[in-house]
Amino acid sequence: MELTTRVLFGSLQHILPILLTIVLGFVVILYAKNKHESIQIQVFKLLGVFVSGVMVVFHGYQISKGGYSLQTDLPLFLCSFMALFIVAFTATRRFVLFEFLVFWVIIGTTQGVITPEIEVGFPSFDYFRYWVVHLGLILIIAYAIVVFKMKPNLKSVVKSFIGLQVYLLILMGINKLLDANYGYLNQKPKSATILDYFGEWPTYVITAQLILIPAFFLIYFPFFLVSKKNKNAVN
Repeated sequence: MELTTRVLFGSLQHILPILLTIVLGFVVILYAKNKHESIQIQVFKLLGVFVSGVMVVFHGYQISKGGYSLQTDLPLFLCSFMALFIVAFTATRRFVLFEFLVFWVIIGTTQGVITPEIEVGFPSFDYFRYWVVHLGLILIIAYAIVVFKMKPNLKSVVKSFIGLQVYLLILMGINKLLDANYGYLNQKPKSATILDYFGEWPTYVITAQLILIPAFFLIYFPFFLVSKKNKNAVN
């Protein structure tokens, strides 16, 4: 089958995976929610193995083809990095990992889902890898929230933001060492993204980090309201 070019915003290749994941996610979460805890845990683990497994297979495939570049191909973009190691969270269900992931996943995947950065569309391996990563991470976090009732607290906001800054500082060092652009810290993506509204480098990097602060609190706000409502109900 002939491979299509870059996936365009609003195209069938853009919208269809999102709709399918919404339906699949609803079915999986509804199924698990009414099952015994042991089954809930097994489903959760399988989701993590699938997402991380796709990442391992994809990068193994890329290496086997030859021409694997340390400057562009390492799984160091935030969503790829989370997808590679998400299996650690699904295997342990540790709250400290959830505290970081709930904010990173929502912030990191939102832009990627709205404005996909896919050079070669359906049915390329990268097309499937891209959607498994971005939509798979969202599904895993939604599962943790709905099925396991995991909720961040105010300290989680601070931890997650500081953790992300540490991650970005490490990426800066790697970019300097490899002359790379992981995290788009040196140059904006080719496709249109929200970063286009934040000016040129380094303004867009600084602006994006400043916007993350209210964005993290905005993500936390619904959890705060639910927690407050539950406390009032108890009292």
